[in-house]
Amino acid sequence: MTEDEDHSPRADAQDDAIFWWVRKTAGPLSREDQAAFDAWLAADAAHRAAFDDISAMWQDVKSLRPSRAGRPARANRRSWLIGAATLGAASLVLFVTHDDLSIFLRSDHYAGTGETKRVTLADGSRVELDTRSAIAVRYDDAQRRVSLLRGEAWFEVSPDPARPFVVEASGGTVTALGTAFDMDVDELRVQVTVTQHRVKVQSGGESVIVVENQQTGYSAHAAPEPPTRVDAARATAWRRGKLFFDNTPLGEVVSALGRYHHGQVYILDPTLRARRVNGVFGTADPVAAISEIEASLGVHATYLTRYMIFLHE
Repeated sequence: MTEDEDHSPRADAQDDAIFWWVRKTAGPLSREDQAAFDAWLAADAAHRAAFDDISAMWQDVKSLRPSRAGRPARANRRSWLIGAATLGAASLVLFVTHDDLSIFLRSDHYAGTGETKRVTLADGSRVELDTRSAIAVRYDDAQRRVSLLRGEAWFEVSPDPARPFVVEASGGTVTALGTAFDMDVDELRVQVTVTQHRVKVQSGGESVIVVENQQTGYSAHAAPEPPTRVDAARATAWRRGKLFFDNTPLGEVVSALGRYHHGQVYILDPTLRARRVNGVFGTADPVAAISEIEASLGVHATYLTRYMIFLHE
């Protein structure tokens, strides 16, 4: 999941709205910045709506701020900037919380933030759920059907020729052909990696056969991509508590690590999202991974406890 290509338009608007809200709250914009802000607002009605939402939420929580009595007369500009960013980030959490609750209520099996879960289904098939992942199970006499509602899951299917094993996500399906495979779903794309035997992937009225150590992907209502060869063990390293990144944009790395973090990680400067990252990071301690990235890329991290982290120049 990326913070660039794999980010939904709504999430992009919210992230950019937080960035501009922080900039405006920290102090007057320069003429160039004001022109850029005005252009961003005018580019899409969703931008104005996102900025208005965050501004309204700030007004709602403004009464909760401590009194200025007893505080230094001249507040540090950087401290105010980070404080403003905290409130902006907190407003975005309201959107996430609603989505989390909806997924939880629809699921039969759910892995929360920072945890993975192993499930044995009624037919003996095994499922491993990555962090912040959920499935719903619907078995009947004709077929075994599972919906991957969010996140990533690895399936090891128990043979039953009379009842196909089908996993659906984002309008497409993956049918097991005596196999083990991984599916990773985000808001824009589903990625399928086969670790044993083969599967049939169907989407957009087309289908492809994907064999061991191959990978494909599809978007909603679009045909699957031609399979490509991958190192399946490396692609599913999350099962062993590792994440591999090769020349990966920082935005994508932060998004992946953020799934394991009890809190929020934000990149305050959008230009930093394109910085490239190489490395192997453990999922058990995403904060340590952020510290490694901070050192290797020369970026700075501001920690408001371990649960709220801002990356910036």
